[in-house]
Amino acid sequence: MANVALIGASGNAGARILKELSDRGHSVTAIARNPEKIADLPKVTARRGDVDDKEGLAALLRGHDAVISSVRFSASDPRVLIDAVRASGVRRYLVVGGAASLEIAPGKRLLDQPDFPQAYKVEATKGAEFLDLLKGAQDLDWTFLSPSAMFMPGERTGKFRLGTDQLLTGEHGSSISFEDYAVALVDELEKPAHVRRRFTVGY
Repeated sequence: MANVALIGASGNAGARILKELSDRGHSVTAIARNPEKIADLPKVTARRGDVDDKEGLAALLRGHDAVISSVRFSASDPRVLIDAVRASGVRRYLVVGGAASLEIAPGKRLLDQPDFPQAYKVEATKGAEFLDLLKGAQDLDWTFLSPSAMFMPGERTGKFRLGTDQLLTGEHGSSISFEDYAVALVDELEKPAHVRRRFTVGY
């Protein structure tokens, strides 16, 4: 079992990832600005942490086998997060990514389409920048897992498809539940298959 630090453990995706890690027997340092919002689960230690405090975050991450980052891109600085992981000495870094940087056709990102919702533009653009920064981080064993376009609460079915850089679509559009996304991410933690790569999950 791994000793994992999870940044953003009280958020929508983070809370599901935390439960999946706990259910599988991993030890987790669950980090959030408001640790009282973190679920009380087996082998989980809640800690207060600030994504803007590089030194404080690095101290919390030190000594873990892997770091998982599940934070809103528009509410954090990817350079601070990446540098905090570097400073901690942890090499394995898994990031909850975004769908907007996925391609809908060769060389055509979802983000760049004229009908892309303006309300999500800032978050989506920052997510794409995060991925670009990771691609230059050869000193980290990073993985960026992009969800499908519709990323929402649902069921843990354990049934989904994996892809690489193209948006996955099915008969009901492009979607994945937070619960099944967590399954795919923890699978990657346990059996790394996409080191220094982005991949995607969807139905």
